[in-house]
Amino acid sequence: MTNGRLKSQGPLQGGQAIRRALAVLRTLAVGGERGVPLAEVVQATSLARPTVHRIVHVLIEEGIVERSERTGNYVVGRQVPELALARPSRSPLLIAAEPHLAAASAQLGDTLFLTVRTGLDTLCVARRIGSYPIQVLSIEVGVRRPLGVSSAGVAILAAMPSAEARKIVLANETRLGAYRTDAATVLGQIQLARRRGYNLRDVGLVQGTKSISAWIRTPDGQPAAAITLSAIRNRLIPRRAIEVADVLVSAARAIEAATARY
Repeated sequence: MTNGRLKSQGPLQGGQAIRRALAVLRTLAVGGERGVPLAEVVQATSLARPTVHRIVHVLIEEGIVERSERTGNYVVGRQVPELALARPSRSPLLIAAEPHLAAASAQLGDTLFLTVRTGLDTLCVARRIGSYPIQVLSIEVGVRRPLGVSSAGVAILAAMPSAEARKIVLANETRLGAYRTDAATVLGQIQLARRRGYNLRDVGLVQGTKSISAWIRTPDGQPAAAITLSAIRNRLIPRRAIEVADVLVSAARAIEAATARY
């Protein structure tokens, strides 16, 4: 009940500094082990450079951020996973999804990914490698990307009301260029995915690949995740793409039903 009252009152006063620090931290998380240079953090967050510089150095003092001696980039600090150990249990979504990911991967033979929404980003939380001799391992578990960049991100956005999806895409607009796309392109992909009932990405993030994603909603109807199959292009000719989409949509609905039981 407390959460409901806070939400209805809008953003809490005095929280701006915390939200800015979290925006910086999430941007660094996208960089993974490679890290992110300060200029990219400034661009991604739309904050002034002195503000970003101050936030980063406070986070360094607290052990939340580190600077790579090799590249000079900033990375998420080792204290962050240590803090996460305070809540080591896996999410109900991940538990519910595992048998369905395994079954769909065994049936289709290609690599499947489970991706969740986290703020303005997507986060890959599971990957199931298939049996086909050529596998597309386009993303590793733990990798974050801006919502709208990947096939899964477009699928998640397609499950939202149009106004909400548009707001997120525009909020990520400055980050999209790094992935060779833009807001207009992403919004067009979202509309097409809504009409299909799933997302088909003809040109994957890895050259010569295609991806298909089906969105997954929480028990209260909020789009929270997507199940994605990525394969080399000749594995997803039009007829098979429809068959794969049917399997993924069925798996997504099964995961939703299983999640509701936890």
